[in-house]
Amino acid sequence: MTSTRMRALLLAGATGIVTLGLAGPVSAAETTASVTVTGGALSITVPVSAGNLGTRENTVVGGTISGQLGEVQVSDARAAAAGSGWVATVISTAFTPLSGPTIGAAEVGYSAGPITKVGTATFTANNPINLTGVVAAVTATGITGDNSATWDPTINVFVAGGMAAGVYTGTITQSVS
Repeated sequence: MTSTRMRALLLAGATGIVTLGLAGPVSAAETTASVTVTGGALSITVPVSAGNLGTRENTVVGGTISGQLGEVQVSDARAAAAGSGWVATVISTAFTPLSGPTIGAAEVGYSAGPITKVGTATFTANNPINLTGVVAAVTATGITGDNSATWDPTINVFVAGGMAAGVYTGTITQSVS
C-alpha cells in the first residue's frame, strides 16, 4: 500500500469514528410532570389558662385590674389569594365570685399589644373595650399566601367601688374566621 492510499484510509476511518460519536439518539420524547399543593387550615392557638390577671384593693371609686392573657397565635396556611383575610374575635363571660354580684363582660376590655407578623398581610389590633358580644380583636387584610400573627393581649377588668372581696373568675373565648 502506498502511503497516500494509507493516509486516505486512515483519514476515512477517523472521519467515520468522529461522525458516529456525534450522531444523536434515534428518537426522543418529553414528559410533563406536575405537583399539587393544597391549601392548609386557618387556626388559632390560645393559652389554656391565664391564671390570676392581677390584684387590686377595693376603693369607693373602683379601678381597673390589668394582666396579660398569654400568647395568642393565628396561623393561616390556606395559601390565600391576594386580598383575602381573617378576623380573630373575642368574647367574655361575666367575672363571677363564689357568691355575690358579678363583674359584667361590659367591664372587660382587650388590648392586643404588639403583633409579631409573618407573611404578606396588614394586621390591625382593634382593642375592644366591651366584651359582651363577639367583637373583632385582630384583623388581617391584604393577604397574599400563608401568614401568621402572634400577640399577648392585656385584659382590663374595671372593678366598681364597693365590690365584695374575693376571687372573680371569667372565661374569655377567642376564635378566628
